[in-house]
Amino acid sequence: MAKFKQRGKTWTYYVYVGINPLTKKRIEVSKGGFKTKRDAQAAARLVELEKENGTLILESKITFGQFAHDWLKTYSRSGVKKSTVRAREKEMKHFIKVWWLYQIGLITKKMYQERMLDLSEKYSQNYMDGIAATGRMIFGHAFELGIIKVNPTEGFRLPKKQLTVEELENQEEDITFLEKEELSQFLKLSATEGLEMDLEVFTTLSYSGVRIGELLAFKWADFDEKKGTLRITKTLYNPNNNIEQYELLTPKTKGSVRTIRIDDFLVKLLRKHKIRQKEIQLKNKPIYQDEGFIFARDDGRPQLRKVIETRLKRLLKKAGITKNITPHSFRHTHTSLLIEAGVGIKEIQQRLGHTDINTTMNIYAHMTANMEEKASQQFSKLMKDLLL
Repeated sequence: MAKFKQRGKTWTYYVYVGINPLTKKRIEVSKGGFKTKRDAQAAARLVELEKENGTLILESKITFGQFAHDWLKTYSRSGVKKSTVRAREKEMKHFIKVWWLYQIGLITKKMYQERMLDLSEKYSQNYMDGIAATGRMIFGHAFELGIIKVNPTEGFRLPKKQLTVEELENQEEDITFLEKEELSQFLKLSATEGLEMDLEVFTTLSYSGVRIGELLAFKWADFDEKKGTLRITKTLYNPNNNIEQYELLTPKTKGSVRTIRIDDFLVKLLRKHKIRQKEIQLKNKPIYQDEGFIFARDDGRPQLRKVIETRLKRLLKKAGITKNITPHSFRHTHTSLLIEAGVGIKEIQQRLGHTDINTTMNIYAHMTANMEEKASQQFSKLMKDLLL
């Protein structure tokens, strides 16, 4: 029911239209300046009809910063991984930085477009895709709630960047891996000069192709010694490398849940590792928290990724390998060995847990191009020797 007040010689109407979904406060639509009460009543009736028909859209005075933080809370309760929420929060800050105090309803398509184009000059295409996705979700949610009348992200498409020759060359260098001979040298060095678990960790990475998070989440229940398999069902989330504050999350994608067969050498290596771990467990019984992790620290907690990275650098330096090898490089190394062994693309996709076969295809194309280059060089060397 509308209310009316006379202000001097004019009339103002007040129409209750509901509860703000974010602040939980009453929302009233008001408008003044009507010469007669009858004019105000007629205008109020139009608002009430729009409310009844579900066509009433209100502009909210809530700021972008307030709404964005409320949206993030809702988003975090929707079942997404904490790592994804953290990424969205980081992407969201690029908008909050400039629009913190702006009323969200006052942000126009032009403002959104200019902000996105400014950001695209600083960041990679992949990162910009993430920022754009976050922007669409925030403003899309505001539109659904009736907080804004126009979604500024609608119809906007971020132009694809044209990479320079230098950028293309650097992009190709992202896929780094060890050649078979380099891997052999590295693993032998891990056996002779590696620290506790180095050989087991790096052999598992290179013989299975699992991601580092998947490896650190492995429990003995995932290892079937008789069948010679490893079951991948989880990944370790520990962004701050804290020995106590870690979480086990579902893998990267649905296709990442898989069971893979492993080499007899790795089966024997894990079997010996289990025996040695039992000895450590008995020795450190007062502090050891047995949670069943395969690659556990001396206190039973899962090993830290940072420790793996530091030990990897140590062994690479000792081996004289100057390539930019990371734990993920062993995944590419495993892929290159599968290709060299003649394994098909579909089988590689399943073993690596790629939901999208294009991911496998891109890596496959890069690896085969590298092998073709090697073959060409070897052929040239052979012919040169023949002609001398």
